[in-house]
Amino acid sequence: MVHDHRLRTLRRIKKLYGVATEPDLQRAVEWADILILAVRPASVVEVLREIAAVRKSASRPLLAVSLAAGIPFTVLKRHMHSRVRWARAMPSPVSRSGRGLTALAFDRTFPTPARKELQGFFSVVGTTIVIPERQFDAFMVTYSASHGYHALAALAGAAEKLGLSRRTAQLAAAHALGDAILAWREGHLSLDALLGEAVTPGGIAFAVLSTMERAGYQKVIQGGLAAGVAQGRKNARLR
Repeated sequence: MVHDHRLRTLRRIKKLYGVATEPDLQRAVEWADILILAVRPASVVEVLREIAAVRKSASRPLLAVSLAAGIPFTVLKRHMHSRVRWARAMPSPVSRSGRGLTALAFDRTFPTPARKELQGFFSVVGTTIVIPERQFDAFMVTYSASHGYHALAALAGAAEKLGLSRRTAQLAAAHALGDAILAWREGHLSLDALLGEAVTPGGIAFAVLSTMERAGYQKVIQGGLAAGVAQGRKNARLR
C-alpha cells in the first residue's frame, strides 16, 4: 500500500507497479503491518508529526522503517509515540536492477519475526546485511553508486583524452570496473590476491596505479568519505 499527498504521484505509481494506493494517511497507517517511511531527510519531522497525529488513539504498536539518510533512531523516536518500534534501511538506487545492497539496523525493541520479514522484503532487490546503527553513516558514504558512476566517468574521460572514442572509452572503463568487481564477488580469490595478479612490478598497470597513489588517490577518497559522514551528522543535528 502506497500513500502520498500528491494524487498524481499515486496514479503514476499505481500505473507503473500495480500497487494499491491510499490518499488518506490515517487509513494507510491503520492498514500497515510494517510502515516504510520513504521521504527525503528534510521531510521526516513533518511526516512523523502527521503520523503521530493520526495515531493518537492507536492501541497496537506500530512497526516502522525509515529510509531517510542520516536520521538516527533518537530523532525518529523524539517525534513519534513510544509504541513505535523502529528499524532503519538504506537500499541502493541500483536496486531497480536487482543487484542492490540494503543495510538494515534494528532498534532493540524491534521484534525478531519482523526483522526476518524485513530482510526478506529487501532481499527481493538484492543483498541485505544487518549492521549496528553506529556504522550507518560510514556504510552510507561507502556504498553509494555515485562512486561507481564517478569512477566510470573519470576513467572513460581520461581514456578519451588518450584518443579513444567515447563509446570505446566507456566500454573499456566499464570492463575495468564492473567486470573486475564481479570477478572478485563471484570468484574465490581475495582482493589482495587479485591486485597482486593484475599489478606486477615494472608492468603497465603498476605504472598507472603507483602514479595515482603518489598523486594522493587514497587520501582523496578518505577525505571525501569523511566529509560525507560529517555532512550526515550535521543534517541529523538539524532535526
